[in-house]
Amino acid sequence: MSGPGSAAAGVLEMLAGRGQSLAVAESLTGGLVAGALTAVPGASRVVRGSVTAYATEVKREVLGVDGALLATRGAVDGEVARQMASGVRRVLGADWGLATTGVAGPDPQDGHPVGTVFVAVQGPDGAGAVRRLSLAGDRDRIRQDTIRAVLALLLSELTENTRAQDTEQHGGNGCLQP
Repeated sequence: MSGPGSAAAGVLEMLAGRGQSLAVAESLTGGLVAGALTAVPGASRVVRGSVTAYATEVKREVLGVDGALLATRGAVDGEVARQMASGVRRVLGADWGLATTGVAGPDPQDGHPVGTVFVAVQGPDGAGAVRRLSLAGDRDRIRQDTIRAVLALLLSELTENTRAQDTEQHGGNGCLQP
């Protein structure tokens, strides 16, 4: 399995080629996604910044996550992840927003077992996705796997977005030739 560094380099290269920027909102990863991204030389061309929203009130007050949603579902939720990604995108003025929220352990949280994680990507023109993960391992392993997953989700969205643009520009039928 490739590490987060190679995934980070790949997404940064794609975004730089498009002239687009990225911002990150992190809960359970505590800044590790931003760290993986900014470890890549030249990341400053793409990365606008990050918000480590570990506390629920930071999710609400800084990122604009709906307070009623947080009160009813808690912070470990797909819609919370989506709103975090949208919020960091807005707050930091980025084209793309990434978010991580979940339970890295050692104890369950809000009725969710350790390893329950949500990652989200929000981009321009309504592009975006949320993925629920059920990860195994210790706290460090869960956090590292979360970094890989959110970067893979962004890469997937960037790839899909490129295919859609190519189809629109070239009148294709949506089928890609090798």
